[in-house]
Amino acid sequence: MTKQHAFTREDLLRCSRGELFGPGNAQLPAPNMLMVDRITHISEEGGKYGKGELVAELDITPDLWFFACHFEGDPVMPGCLGLDAMWQLVGFFLGWQGLPGRGRALGSGEVKFFGQVLPQAKKVTYNIHIKRVLKGKLNMAIADGSVSVDGREIYTAEGLRVGVFTSTDNF
Repeated sequence: MTKQHAFTREDLLRCSRGELFGPGNAQLPAPNMLMVDRITHISEEGGKYGKGELVAELDITPDLWFFACHFEGDPVMPGCLGLDAMWQLVGFFLGWQGLPGRGRALGSGEVKFFGQVLPQAKKVTYNIHIKRVLKGKLNMAIADGSVSVDGREIYTAEGLRVGVFTSTDNF
């Protein structure tokens, strides 16, 4: 069976309902926490490390929920939402790889913010470069990522770690 290499918003919404990778496996969050509108490219090869990559996008409109509350009179997308989107995509990669279990962010190395997403922006692009995938007792991916707005890089994160767990009872 050939793997799908791009996903629409409807595909991502199916993933948020647990319908894409099967019950008990990797899910994306539902709106409003779903920070991706589409995955334009996903591959087990390529990227900076030759171990896989993802490119995804989020359309920006002034009526997005976070602009109304962060901050009043000075609307900006919270940087933590861009970081969470990168974790979401690393977890999606694990589900796409067929690894069983529920995804959990496990941390990151250095994160840098040097720009912002404002209501007048048009598109956020996420680039994820898979560094390593561990398969076995622990199924986990380690990746580097970046967030760009309208073509300008504004955040980077190194060592994004996400695991998938068949039981989260002792987590």
